[in-house]
Amino acid sequence: MKLEEQLAAVRADFARNTPADRAAVYEAKLDEIRASFVSERAVGVGHKAPGFDLPGIDGRRLMLDDILRQGSVVLTFYRGGWCPYCNIQLRAYQAILPQITALGGRLVAVSPQLPDGSLSTAEKNSLTFDVLSDVGNEVARRYGLVFTLPAELRDAMRASNKALPAINGDDSWELPVLATFVVVRDGRVAFASLDIDHRARPEPEAVLEGLRAAQL
Repeated sequence: MKLEEQLAAVRADFARNTPADRAAVYEAKLDEIRASFVSERAVGVGHKAPGFDLPGIDGRRLMLDDILRQGSVVLTFYRGGWCPYCNIQLRAYQAILPQITALGGRLVAVSPQLPDGSLSTAEKNSLTFDVLSDVGNEVARRYGLVFTLPAELRDAMRASNKALPAINGDDSWELPVLATFVVVRDGRVAFASLDIDHRARPEPEAVLEGLRAAQL
């Protein structure tokens, strides 16, 4: 099953099990975020990828510059392990990890959740690639991806035991827009996919095509 179909199934389940008025609030606030987000500030194809130095689930820090000395990087920003759409995406990318490696790439996933949350995400989804914690969204901010959740969505997340201050370790209620990049050895972004809608993610094959093109 394609990633798009898996995500659509989660979306349909949400629609079936969520009161219509709450679902309407979600849609309205998504439109609000879309209208206020300045996509021109986000890193895109041809841009120099901002560097990072972030902790992984084993406590060791990983630097973008060090990875790029070995080859290209597939860098994906996700919301956190509490997000069902994110977990589906991470598992789908885990499935293509051998192809990414064969193309000389290294897969790295970044979220603002605390390191313990990143560890839980990796264990729950049987991930064998790098899962890093960007506490405070410092790196995501340099990539131009950060937005603040509206008050109505904060209330909804509190009601479902997904309050971000406890998950991310700060009171900002900020998240990164969903984005995936292919960064080549010289630090240039060769592929970029960004979507305000957290229910939409690039297909694994699209990421592989971006990585293949970067090798040419």
